[in-house]
Amino acid sequence: MTTDTPLLIRPSTSQDMAFITAIYAENVLNGLGTFEIEPPDEVEMTARRNAILQHGLPYLVADRGGDVVGFAYANLYRPRAAYRHTVEDSVYIRDGQRGTGIGKALLSEVINLSRAAGRQQMVAVIGDSGNRGSINLHKSLGFRLVGILEAVGYKHDRWVDTVIMQKSLKVSD
Repeated sequence: MTTDTPLLIRPSTSQDMAFITAIYAENVLNGLGTFEIEPPDEVEMTARRNAILQHGLPYLVADRGGDVVGFAYANLYRPRAAYRHTVEDSVYIRDGQRGTGIGKALLSEVINLSRAAGRQQMVAVIGDSGNRGSINLHKSLGFRLVGILEAVGYKHDRWVDTVIMQKSLKVSD
């Protein structure tokens, strides 16, 4: 598919899980956006998706002409009850499709749906302080830098930072 084919942001379905699993596996094996070392299989990815949906949170795909080119979701920030109004976003784009606006389209809708669900704050935990694409994506949608955890992960033979960004989802903000 070319970038001329319209991009559709829609809720994920069980039929999307093979695409989602492949996109995530590529990110696990080659990127620093996730600190997983071994890619989970489709059964595990489906279980993770189902757990997110059970919390009434969005799990979306970017579909270009029937081809899933990215996915994004909001998950609970932490499991304890006091955190129940805060979510953490995740965005993964297929290799070769990054930098084309897919991430912004996905994250914008995750923000909107999280706000509509009554969530108050969204946190981004970005692997690698050198990940300008993800940092700039979040900045462009109103996230602010709240901190950097230095050298908290070890992946691809190097120590990796985690960048923490935050956005208020309050309607008045």
